[in-house]
Amino acid sequence: MARTTSDHIVERLLDWGIDTIFGINGDAVNGFFESLRTHADRMRYVHVRHEENAALAAVGHAKFTGRPAACVSTAGPGAVHLLNGLYDAEVDGVPVIAITGMTYHDVIGAHLLQDLNSDYLFRDACAFSERVMGPAHAVNATDLAVRKALAAGAPGHLAIPIDIQSWTEDTWSDKNPAGHTSLATQRHVVAPPEEQLRQAAALLGDCRNVVIMAGAGARGAGQELEQVAETLAAPIVKAGLGKDSVPDDSPLTTGGMGLIGTRPSHEAMENCDGFLIVGSSTPYYEFWPKPGQARAVQIDNDPSKIGMRYPVEVGLAGDAHTVLSSLRPLLERKRDRSFLDNAQSGMAAWWQLQRDQAAGTERPMKPQAVAHHLGEVLPDRAVLTSDAGTVTAWGSRVPLRRGMSYSFSGTHCTMGSALPYAVGAKIADPGRPVVALTGDGALSMGMGELATLAQYDLSITVIVLRNDSLALEAWEQNAMLGNPQYGCELSPIDFAGVAESCGVRAFRIDKPPEVADLLSTALQRGGPTLVECVVDPYESPFAETIKPVQAERIANAFERGEPARERMSRSMLESDRRGLSPAVRHSEHELRRHGQQG
Repeated sequence: MARTTSDHIVERLLDWGIDTIFGINGDAVNGFFESLRTHADRMRYVHVRHEENAALAAVGHAKFTGRPAACVSTAGPGAVHLLNGLYDAEVDGVPVIAITGMTYHDVIGAHLLQDLNSDYLFRDACAFSERVMGPAHAVNATDLAVRKALAAGAPGHLAIPIDIQSWTEDTWSDKNPAGHTSLATQRHVVAPPEEQLRQAAALLGDCRNVVIMAGAGARGAGQELEQVAETLAAPIVKAGLGKDSVPDDSPLTTGGMGLIGTRPSHEAMENCDGFLIVGSSTPYYEFWPKPGQARAVQIDNDPSKIGMRYPVEVGLAGDAHTVLSSLRPLLERKRDRSFLDNAQSGMAAWWQLQRDQAAGTERPMKPQAVAHHLGEVLPDRAVLTSDAGTVTAWGSRVPLRRGMSYSFSGTHCTMGSALPYAVGAKIADPGRPVVALTGDGALSMGMGELATLAQYDLSITVIVLRNDSLALEAWEQNAMLGNPQYGCELSPIDFAGVAESCGVRAFRIDKPPEVADLLSTALQRGGPTLVECVVDPYESPFAETIKPVQAERIANAFERGEPARERMSRSMLESDRRGLSPAVRHSEHELRRHGQQG
């Protein structure tokens, strides 16, 4: 049989090694689905329940493998739904390929059903977005979409009118001879000049107290990162997307930063005079050293990001593995280890605080109990995905061991991303244990994907922290603006019951002594599983790390009538937590006074 436009695209994706596609069919893309049907022995199609989750699953696949997957939707609203997940890929820097349908080629713009120019619409989110004009155009367009997605770490998009999807006849122009493109490509590797490396080494050698900031660009360079940190006696602070760049049990890291970070990370930033930024452009740079406080070196694969967040003196363009490997032999081992020693002492106290909080017996239980015990029972080589909301804070506190992987929607902050990320990760590597840690606000946005787990019998463990609240928004309305919370309450959902009705085995935990055993049981059983954990919405996700002005705003929100001020102040003023938080101590009197008025 003659090959259709869609056949040319599917086969070229397979040539590129893209053998998985997530999506939902529809009348404007059914010609492409016929090609998926006839290539089902080679191209795996995974049916999800919402187009946004198709794109997010492709992002999860790419984040945990480095290999792009594809996603597909119909025209109009289906394409628009896909767009948010593509922005997630663009912002976090991962390659995916998107396919969308369009109306018939000769009535585009004539206001027919779902007539939307997705090739134009997608151009801000995608490194490449073009309309496929026929079989003669298909291979060339597919090659460009994949090549640019890989080079830019961003989505590539093809929009195909419904009739063109099934065309088998076309005319090749003289400018487009068959076979003129190829699959040859090369990962962009930049090695800085020797002179710049020596300048960076001399600068860092002149500093007494160096701190390293590791972001998503440091993933895959953990060994080199630790070697440089040990040489410089420098604690490694991790942005959210750099959590798995080095394991949490490494003695060289102080964990996360920002509002959901650790107090030792903040102290390292506050007291350093040298700053090495590795693959990070985190937006929470107000928690970095103040401009002028520290002399700085930045390593980034994207030269345009060097100097974007901090006034660095030496910029080293290149991937972290290459640059750190070249830089380390030029560094002298620091004899004074006191800065690192202090950071390590602080982390010992920090982890003890997490254990103490996890051991509490009060109800509703602290979310720290779930984070701490999950870290204890996670299998080796586990993949952990997290979500947007207070769960971001608790996910950042799950202690990861060497060989484990972690990610979440770090900069786009897409609620509901943990579950489709987990689907993508499991499809990509069925042999690895995969856990999705999500919140009730996030999961309620995409509960249909629980049915996807059952449909494909995916051994993913979904852990949902249920607090019947958009709790992060409640805390942020207080801390960022000094306003009492508004619009944050959620009507209760029986997530265990919903999961069971979808064919997913479910457990419910609402007593702290049950956490460790039930999490372990759920992780060991195999098959799709959900664990509903009922937790306290008013446990502060950032009491130890807020700044004085934010503590003052919280006190102001309490004074203005915050309805949960008594419970919120009690959480912030726990003795062990207060001891780690200068900002809370600074505003203790006001927090206590206004909190007691509740």
